[in-house]
Amino acid sequence: MAKRDYYEILGVQKNADKAELKKAYRQLAIKYHPDKNPDNKEAEEMFKEAAEAYDVLSNDEKRARYDRFGHQGVSGASGGGGGMNMEDIFSHFGDIFGGGFGGFGGGFGGGRYRSGKRVNKGTNLRVKVKLSLEEIAAGVEKKIKVNKHVACKACDGSGAKDSSSKSTCSTCRGSGQVIRIQNTILGQMQTSSTCPDCGGSGEMITSKCAVCQGEGIVKEDEVITLNIPAGVADGMQLSVSGRGNAARRGGINGDLILVVEEIPHETLTRDENDLLYNLFITFPDAVLGAFVEIPTVDSKVKVKIAPGTQGGKVLRLRGKGLPDVNGYGRGDLLVRVNVWIPQEVTKDEKKILEKLNGSDSFKPNPTKQEKSFFDKVKDMF
Repeated sequence: MAKRDYYEILGVQKNADKAELKKAYRQLAIKYHPDKNPDNKEAEEMFKEAAEAYDVLSNDEKRARYDRFGHQGVSGASGGGGGMNMEDIFSHFGDIFGGGFGGFGGGFGGGRYRSGKRVNKGTNLRVKVKLSLEEIAAGVEKKIKVNKHVACKACDGSGAKDSSSKSTCSTCRGSGQVIRIQNTILGQMQTSSTCPDCGGSGEMITSKCAVCQGEGIVKEDEVITLNIPAGVADGMQLSVSGRGNAARRGGINGDLILVVEEIPHETLTRDENDLLYNLFITFPDAVLGAFVEIPTVDSKVKVKIAPGTQGGKVLRLRGKGLPDVNGYGRGDLLVRVNVWIPQEVTKDEKKILEKLNGSDSFKPNPTKQEKSFFDKVKDMF
């Protein structure tokens, strides 16, 4: 099923600023919040859909990629969806509602966020992937090795030596937040902030893991399999959710950002989804016509050169270009015909050419359209 446009989901124009995006998202999040719509799968999907749209459009880099390439520019390299789950949503956007996510007490597998606990987010990884024109045309599976932070296996990412080495923070009593009440001229005002002792996690580690020293993460090489869709372009960035650096003490992983680097082709030049090819033919072939082989990105095709073809003529081979990354058809292969003029000829060849040069057939004979054009511009010379 095709995804809906992110601007349409939030109900905003394409030139909407961040304040408008935030306001629109807040209204939708409150409307479709799981606590307000218990056991309502449709509301749950609308809630996730709105969060995914806001995640992309509120980020300048993601928004630019989306505006240029559509959903494919910001989806996972495997071609899947946005990759957001309820934990991601509460972690990323709970702060715009003041900690309680719209004033609702419940949540959807997001207990840590309902109580205001801080959850760490791993950093994103940026990796360049070199692709040949053939790989871009067909799409390709790539395996890359990255050195990244992963969850410590010894403590399962908790940072604690064992389960008995963790205790509830006495300062915030496990909530991750400290509440302060101040008396003002307008009455009592309540404010909340991240607990300074536990850093918002709600837990204290009394004995750290010896392997990760209490961080919950270690550096390791990891081989990641990526499915790159057909039609990507040089400089395009693809985001793979959750495959970046692991977060400290069991938080949410960062994303893996793939930057496409296109390897230049030996004979074909890319112009968006079209391919360009310079064909050189002999003078006799230009006069008499011929059949020639033209290389495409995945094979060769035979093309007829009509008798009397002029240098500079462009032949269009429809559908022989690159596929559109969003699935909107395929580009063309444009063949520019160049007549090869030899720099040196033998005495016999020279005599033949001199004889031909006196023939009326070999004298320039522009068409009426060409004559009209030359009459218009002759005063410029």
